[in-house]
Amino acid sequence: MEKLIDKSKIIKGAEKRTETDKIVRLGLAFLSLFCSSVIILTVIFILIKGLSPFINTYTINGEEYRVDFWSFVIGNQWQNGVAGYGAGYIFINTIYIACLTMLLTAPLSILTALAIVRILPKRLSIILKNAVNLLSGVPSVIFGMFGLGVVTSWSKTFADWFQIQTAGGLGVLTVVLVLTMMSFPTVCMLSISAINAVDKNIALGSLALGASRTQTNFKAVLKGAKSGIFSGLILGIDRALGEATAVSLISGNAGSGPSFNIFSTTRTLTTTMLTGMSDASGLNYDIRFSAGIWLILAILVINLLLGLLKKKLGN
Repeated sequence: MEKLIDKSKIIKGAEKRTETDKIVRLGLAFLSLFCSSVIILTVIFILIKGLSPFINTYTINGEEYRVDFWSFVIGNQWQNGVAGYGAGYIFINTIYIACLTMLLTAPLSILTALAIVRILPKRLSIILKNAVNLLSGVPSVIFGMFGLGVVTSWSKTFADWFQIQTAGGLGVLTVVLVLTMMSFPTVCMLSISAINAVDKNIALGSLALGASRTQTNFKAVLKGAKSGIFSGLILGIDRALGEATAVSLISGNAGSGPSFNIFSTTRTLTTTMLTGMSDASGLNYDIRFSAGIWLILAILVINLLLGLLKKKLGN
């Protein structure tokens, strides 16, 4: 009799767990559907608003006006109003700055993470890790003010060595340095997590085969952490691409381009979307969404380049 009671309790418990699992699955499915719907609706809204300047006509100073698509795509001058919206050079500037930022951020972040996990004493590693964590919590406007007050003077001094005149230090070099500071914590912390996740037997096996600690760190450990490191790079560079407040303070917002001189003023897609928007409707508002479409394409290009680099290094 007791055995039958026990069996009935087990069956009832299993049925309750099954019902709970169904409720959890339905809840998770609803959340997934809701989040996916929000993303899809956001993209549709951006596309509708971003394509409006090339389809609809706008009344400006009593005259009908429509933005020419190809002038926008390949244009080399940006001025609010009928003077022209050319975002081609801004797209190139954005990709150029992102690539320079990646060239600085990648080695600094990865080597710092490797030093924290594998090289430095434990106490010093903890201090540096906490410092990186603290840096990741600094608001972007603080970075912008620091860049405006300090980094611009560094850039100006560096330019003076080569007898090159700058706009008070505003320009590409200052933007790249500030974006490197902003993306460094993200890439570094994810690289630390990726290196910690590497199986210790890989390092021990490398040392047992006669490899030095340096060879083990660079050829075994980093190779095993490659996927996590590249994920950190993608997130860090995407943050740099999406930054507007800090960059708008230090870029100079050049009205034409592109310019590959690191001491010249520049303009990115995010600063273009942020600055000069006086109304919440009309052409001057809708054209910012057109720049947003360009920004999405820029992010896709950078992510594709990082994916190809990851594949090449893997081979």
